[in-house]
Amino acid sequence: MDFEYRKGFVYIQSVFAGIIAETDEGYIFSYNKEYLQRENSISVSLTLPIRNIEYRSTTLFPFFDGLIPEGWLLGVVSRNWKIDLNDRFGLLLSACKDCIGDVSIRNEAEN
Repeated sequence: MDFEYRKGFVYIQSVFAGIIAETDEGYIFSYNKEYLQRENSISVSLTLPIRNIEYRSTTLFPFFDGLIPEGWLLGVVSRNWKIDLNDRFGLLLSACKDCIGDVSIRNEAEN
């Protein structure tokens, strides 16, 4: 079992869909069991289709990395929240609570 350092709660269209976690071996993304049972559930991305088995990667999944701001906005996020530009997971957790699009990453589960 991997040791989780940090984790984010993934929401699709404001519905809790799964968890992304930073571990000692990389990253894990898994869909929530209740979300999997919904009739109208959609996948986070084409590269992470809905399935009952967790996804593992030694690097941050490209879809989630793509949610992180770029350019001047990335500089603002890094300076204001004092997050190293190389801490991609920290940037994801801090800057992607209210992203453009269907997916958002929150620090805790909401009811």
